[in-house]
Amino acid sequence: MKVIIVGCGRVGAELAKILNRDGHEVTVIDRDADAFGRLDENLKVTKMVGDGTDMETLLRAGIQSADAFAAVTNGDNRNIMAAQIAQRMYEVPHVVCRIYDPLRQQTYKALGLRSISPTIVGAKLLRNDIYNPDGRISSPDRAIAAGDAVPARNPQQTEAPRP
Repeated sequence: MKVIIVGCGRVGAELAKILNRDGHEVTVIDRDADAFGRLDENLKVTKMVGDGTDMETLLRAGIQSADAFAAVTNGDNRNIMAAQIAQRMYEVPHVVCRIYDPLRQQTYKALGLRSISPTIVGAKLLRNDIYNPDGRISSPDRAIAAGDAVPARNPQQTEAPRP
């Protein structure tokens, strides 16, 4: 699968590492060349300095043949714009973005944009730990929060079909 990731912060770098280890072709775009220092030197990913909302940058990254696109910069507006461009203009089959503001997430969800809000996820995980401070109850959420339920490789599927 060919994946484009916009943003090489902690999440973008970790996502690139996971997808690369799963055998996918990954291109990471970031406006700051120093951000690529978060990537392990042994990763086989393409690094591009540029703006993930810029058409020329996206074309150079190969968006026309991308199977998936993730916008994970620190800016909700940039993530939303990049995801909409990938989804609507280039018809990338699998598009997702990170949105910190829960109100924006609900608005864009209603418009058909797939997003993940770490604000909501984090708050719910923290709430679960407040309700269960001694850790007696084990749940999938708790395992995810502790990093125990996130496999390093996806043994089920390494190639997503292109529609």
